[in-house]
Amino acid sequence: MDLDLRDRAFLITGGTDGLGLALARTLVDEGARVAVCGRDAGRVEAARDLLGPSSMSVVADVTDEQQLDDFIDRALSTFGRLDGAVSNAGHASAGPIASSSDQAWRDDFALKVVPAVHIARRTLDALAETAGSFLSVLSITAKAPNANSTPTAASRAAGLALTKALAHEVGVRGVRANAILIGLIESGQWVRAAQRGQMDEADLYAAIVADQKIPLGRFGRAREFADLAAFVLSPRASYLTGVGINLDGGLSPAT
Repeated sequence: MDLDLRDRAFLITGGTDGLGLALARTLVDEGARVAVCGRDAGRVEAARDLLGPSSMSVVADVTDEQQLDDFIDRALSTFGRLDGAVSNAGHASAGPIASSSDQAWRDDFALKVVPAVHIARRTLDALAETAGSFLSVLSITAKAPNANSTPTAASRAAGLALTKALAHEVGVRGVRANAILIGLIESGQWVRAAQRGQMDEADLYAAIVADQKIPLGRFGRAREFADLAAFVLSPRASYLTGVGINLDGGLSPAT
């Protein structure tokens, strides 16, 4: 299927590693231009080399309003248009509520919720010009939080509420807002976890699959996320808005 993405322009926060980078590569392969940002200069440089001349890779911390604005402004001025904005920055921060700190909750919302709202606000006019799309990458705990899953579950639930509210607010301007809720997907974080535990990556995946009882019996692949996200961002999904799509191998009890 031709997703009609050639010469369209996208920005992705947290796009220099893992799922964000996988999506950026897929969009570039489809002929799109992509701007990505991340906090690690080495990963930013590696992403620049990997994505090629149609991309823009920037060191930016999304919790710093000025750095985030500079990234968005550079993407808009470089591409002259914007067809999709992806809020993907974040990492797992989960544990028991009883032993959590107020600062941990503040930090989690500052990383995952406030930047998403800021990106939506700053890119709305540009997205309205192209009938573009806003996409949040969340966790399946946004719909069905487990024990020891906060503050991430709470911040991701806020991201899901943002998706639905934004879809109702901006639909009249032709802008779509959706979310993809991730279960267990192969990524750099699991590779690093295996390295810390000094175990084989495949053995780690197998142990987690057995413990979590994933119905499909395996981890998801980053390319599977990227294919779905590219479709959701594309004009082929022009009547899809206000939804949170589970990509979890059937793990979540919530549809």
